[in-house]
Amino acid sequence: MVMVSLRQLRYFLEVVDAGGFSAAAERLFVAQSALSRQISELERELQAVLLERSSKGVTLTPAGRTFLNEARRVLTELEGSVALTRSVARGEQGTVRLAHSSSVPFAGALPAALYAHLQANPGVSVDVSTLSSEQQQDEIEAGRIDLGLVRLPVLRPAASLVCDIISRERLLLLVPPGHALAHQASVSVAALAAEPFVSLPHRERGGLSYRVAQLCQQHGFFPEAAVATSRKATLVNLVAAGFGVAIVPQSLAAMAGPGVRRVALDDANADSEIALLHRRDAGGLVMAVGEAMRAAIGAAASPGRPAGQ
Repeated sequence: MVMVSLRQLRYFLEVVDAGGFSAAAERLFVAQSALSRQISELERELQAVLLERSSKGVTLTPAGRTFLNEARRVLTELEGSVALTRSVARGEQGTVRLAHSSSVPFAGALPAALYAHLQANPGVSVDVSTLSSEQQQDEIEAGRIDLGLVRLPVLRPAASLVCDIISRERLLLLVPPGHALAHQASVSVAALAAEPFVSLPHRERGGLSYRVAQLCQQHGFFPEAAVATSRKATLVNLVAAGFGVAIVPQSLAAMAGPGVRRVALDDANADSEIALLHRRDAGGLVMAVGEAMRAAIGAAASPGRPAGQ
């Protein structure tokens, strides 16, 4: 196995560029004897004479001319790799794999903030997917995604990951236009005990439906299932069709069309939290995208905004 060091490559190139050992030693601030020893060790390792020494300086042998081109190529590629690595570490270049829960709609402020970030950092790209909070944990731990946007609570949180709460968002009630509560300014969760809910928690997952069930249980009941249910954004369509009601965050309610009515909830704790998930050793590239997401969600969240009718 050939063992050639980067120092030997640089020393060799400097000797060639300087035209001799003496001038090269001065440029490198090393003793000429040390420089000569390094070149000799390089030639011994390559089993080839690279330089012919004379009183007039050095000249390249045929083997030396071949090695010169390869040495320049290797160092150029290495410098490029170092520059790329440093750029990625600073968050300036690379691809970030981002996932979000379906209850954290990738709409409005989020894509706008991401677009602005990518415009300002042309070497960065982002691959966006939708996964449940628990799936995001698994994928981040396995290194298959870098950053997650989840709605808490997350069941069985992974101790190896950072779960950074970035926003608290008010929850609203969605009802069909003809519903008895459609024209109420606000209601309590307690008033919904007999209502069919179009979204119920999954026993293996947390997120929005789990948080809604927590609120209902605080009033002594578990949400009654409608005849058709969904844990995805399609729950808005189920409400519009009259299947039942849903409690959703403001960001999801904002995507609902005229087929549903939005009613504020009286309960002081009728809110939910959004968090960023990432590895503890996440680099600057990942964290820079995360900060863009944090800023977008923080700016969009306005707990005091009255519910739209």
